[in-house]
Amino acid sequence: MGRARKPWGERFGEITDPCFERFSASVSFDKALARYDIRGSIAHARMLGSVGLITEADVEALVRGLEALATEIEAGEFHFDPALEDIHMNIEARLAERVGSVAGRLHSGRSRNDQVATDLALYLRDMCQEIQRGLLALQSVLVVRAREHVDTVLPGYTHMQRAQPVRLAHHWLAFVEMQSRDQQRFRELQARLSSASPLGAGALAGSTLPLDREHTAAALGFQAPAANSMDAVASRDGALEFLACAAICMVQLSRLAEELVLWSSAEFAFIELADAYSTGSSLMPQKKNPDSAELVRAKSGRVIGNLVSLLTVMKGLPLTYNRDLQEDKEPVFDTAKTLRDCLEVTAGALATLRVDAERMASAAQDPLLLATDLAEALVRADLPFREAHQTVGRIVRHCLARDLDLRSLSREDLQAFHPAFPASAAELLSLERALQERAHVGGTARERVIEALDAAEARIARETRELDSRGGEP
Repeated sequence: MGRARKPWGERFGEITDPCFERFSASVSFDKALARYDIRGSIAHARMLGSVGLITEADVEALVRGLEALATEIEAGEFHFDPALEDIHMNIEARLAERVGSVAGRLHSGRSRNDQVATDLALYLRDMCQEIQRGLLALQSVLVVRAREHVDTVLPGYTHMQRAQPVRLAHHWLAFVEMQSRDQQRFRELQARLSSASPLGAGALAGSTLPLDREHTAAALGFQAPAANSMDAVASRDGALEFLACAAICMVQLSRLAEELVLWSSAEFAFIELADAYSTGSSLMPQKKNPDSAELVRAKSGRVIGNLVSLLTVMKGLPLTYNRDLQEDKEPVFDTAKTLRDCLEVTAGALATLRVDAERMASAAQDPLLLATDLAEALVRADLPFREAHQTVGRIVRHCLARDLDLRSLSREDLQAFHPAFPASAAELLSLERALQERAHVGGTARERVIEALDAAEARIARETRELDSRGGEP
């Protein structure tokens, strides 16, 4: 493709400095918008024909040419020329080579400002769809693994200290809940991205031509044209919200990854990652490193940084379009790829890891995990909780000082601390009872965990069907 004149070329007497041309070119990354640019251009061409601004023969030529370009791009045969600056000019120039001067009619009534805002909205809608699929796939893996471990018990932790016993299934269902909220955020964003079409807003003030913005909005799956032309080209709310949703999602994934790293250490030894999701050491032959989880954990910083980057770009921009907005795309593209990859890798690592249920059960035998149950026995004997808490705190200190098992204390031993104790610690404390008596909604009792698994499984199946039914549309 030969070097073409810039669209503003008649205004300028000199060609662009090569250094600035390289500095300002965006086609190296905004070519990711190619399919969306072509889709928007086809809708725009058909609208121009419907209002009589171009002939039906022109419409047919433009659509046929654009569809041929789409095939070229998908086949990897399209030459992207950095001298043409961006994806819009690359497509326009190549279209002119294919269909001749009629290509010059396509830009009637639009600017690259509303064009790129439309392309980005279409791209983000598809990314929201893909990420929802990734989140549903990860939730499915967690539910499958959780169902295998309904009766696997381990300590739950607060402040990284052993706290109370829980079922492993209950623990993993916590991440299912988190990811369900992540998925809901992307679903809601997808709907918002479909509410208003920027196309037809022009550079900032619309057009004097008799455009039918409702026509292009409907053709591209938007509910209506954007209500304000200046807002349509100046705003990047959708990109910011996408980055924010992704940052939250990555933080949730990072927390899960951190547990995989901890649990796979010799100090915990609760799990072992599969070889396929681990690496070794170039020096120490015994090492097996949880690199898949570590990289997911690290990449959360990258995604958070992308959000901060675009927030910083946007914070001082006056209305309407400014070239600063070229900087919106690389953070968005990088975040979309990073999040999709992290979801896939995390799902694979979870699906293939080995759980050491005996090691978990051994850690859950720590009698101090039942100290709260001992305090609640006093509450049932009509003591205020604060008094019961203080009493059991003294008992725990007594046991630690003498290296005693809490469950070894007789009724008389307990009554030395408070006469309200109705029985010995062995009678009052039971790991199985501690789990089963937490039978309220959201608790770790077996029947509640089974109910939660069934509900999650049904929701995932329903939401997968809904996602399939709407295809790429919200």
